[in-house]
Amino acid sequence: MDAKRLGIYLNDHLAGSVGGIELAVRTETENRSNPVGRYLSAFIPELRHDQSILQSVIQTLELKEDPLKKRGAWVSEKLGRLKLNGSLLRYSPLSRLVELEGLCVATEGRLSLWRTLARLSAKDTRLAGFDFEALIARGETQQQALQHLRARAADVAFADEPVPFGTSEPVIANL
Repeated sequence: MDAKRLGIYLNDHLAGSVGGIELAVRTETENRSNPVGRYLSAFIPELRHDQSILQSVIQTLELKEDPLKKRGAWVSEKLGRLKLNGSLLRYSPLSRLVELEGLCVATEGRLSLWRTLARLSAKDTRLAGFDFEALIARGETQQQALQHLRARAADVAFADEPVPFGTSEPVIANL
């Protein structure tokens, strides 16, 4: 196994986790009163747990974390907030939709990471202690929930009349 390429790959995903957590926190903060915020309040600790597992994988494989990549991802997420969203001074329904799409894409990337590491664990016994199959199953459940929220956010963002995001909708837990 090429340790240099694997280190780059894992650090790219670690940087992605930094940006993904920042995006999830921002989205949760702006949506606390609706199903998006309620779902993300449980999702964010799972993201942090996944990030710590990735860091453990990096340590187990005796690779080094790249702090520059992590800082770059943090800055990139902050700069990404400067996009036009149809409302100059406040959060808009389009912001919610684009952020949920970003979280869906990030979750797909995380699923790819866990699937790749599951394959590599067959070749490298150092990875045997990680339950990648459980991480994949949880990621697939998260992806379903995020896609459900994203679809609802699209309905709200493109409605002819202003529509609240459904403060009376139930929390999405196990789709």
